[in-house]
Amino acid sequence: MSAVQDIYRLRGWFAEKILGVNEFRGEHSVTVALDSIAVFLSRCHRDLGYDLLLDVSSVDHFGDHPRFEVVYELATVDDSKHLRVKVAVAEDEEIASVVGIWPGADWHEREVWDMMGIRFSGHPNLKRILMWEGYPFFPLRKDFPLAGRPSEMPDVAFTGVAPLEGGPFVTCAGGEDTVDREPRARSVD
Repeated sequence: MSAVQDIYRLRGWFAEKILGVNEFRGEHSVTVALDSIAVFLSRCHRDLGYDLLLDVSSVDHFGDHPRFEVVYELATVDDSKHLRVKVAVAEDEEIASVVGIWPGADWHEREVWDMMGIRFSGHPNLKRILMWEGYPFFPLRKDFPLAGRPSEMPDVAFTGVAPLEGGPFVTCAGGEDTVDREPRARSVD
């Protein structure tokens, strides 16, 4: 069975809950209503063999309503099928956690929460994974300033020059070719 055949089966099971289907360069995406995302993903796992959750990511459509979109990348163990599942989420809404379906979703969902502020209901340990607890902002939102925000915690969230600037792993500007710009081309003093 292929992802295209799976989409036909999913349409039979979730007719009005599937808001859109898209194919681009051989990749298949299905957009699903928020209230049925957990059941939809459970059927993908249980009945269609999508045993791997490769990624959970999010997109900020700042200025649109609903503002966010959560994207699930699914695959089979033998790598024969891939399916992308999308769901729109408003700022004041929560999305059902899929940790019960794929335990590996734990850290993915925590990262989406930490960076975008999208809450996952039913998550067993929804706390920050990259920023410290109590940090009041969500750094990957489009309204977060590129220069960062002032912090009360020294040496944690600075807005000065990045510490890697000029360091041993930073590509050098200039040089006649890519070999000369490589950090390894620099002599160590």
